[in-house]
Amino acid sequence: MRYHVRRKDKEILDERILKEILKRARYITIAMCRGGEPYLVTLTHGYDEEKNSIYFHCATEGKKLDFLRENPRVWGQAIIDHGYQEGECNHLYASVMFGGRVTFISDREGKLHALRLMIRHQEKNPDALMRRLEGWVRDGTLDRALVGRIDIEEFTGKKSPEVSI
Repeated sequence: MRYHVRRKDKEILDERILKEILKRARYITIAMCRGGEPYLVTLTHGYDEEKNSIYFHCATEGKKLDFLRENPRVWGQAIIDHGYQEGECNHLYASVMFGGRVTFISDREGKLHALRLMIRHQEKNPDALMRRLEGWVRDGTLDRALVGRIDIEEFTGKKSPEVSI
């Protein structure tokens, strides 16, 4: 069942704007569930507009992986927060909610693509870190890295009318 947005004045219908928010947001938060138990994490990421996928990297063990291996479906949010308007009882933001499925990338080229995307997304000056990434390829660090991809199956968005994207 798809729910409607109650505040139509805040609904984002333009897919280009939804994708732009995913590209600009500094982090995402994803919710997972295992056996009726919820779990929530915040991740740095990189958004691949062409594949409509979000990449992240993480440790090779832990609670998040236990949840994702049992149930790879996630629900997430990316938000661009422009802050609360003091005295107005209003908050300025743009957000995207998304649902999708996580897969883990095992091939070297896939990991490189994902990590390059994340570096470009997070770093103002990515060149030095890109050079370090090439070193990780040579010394085997890349092979040990765990990289996940969220294939977005649906997304919706809302933003304050005052916010331009």
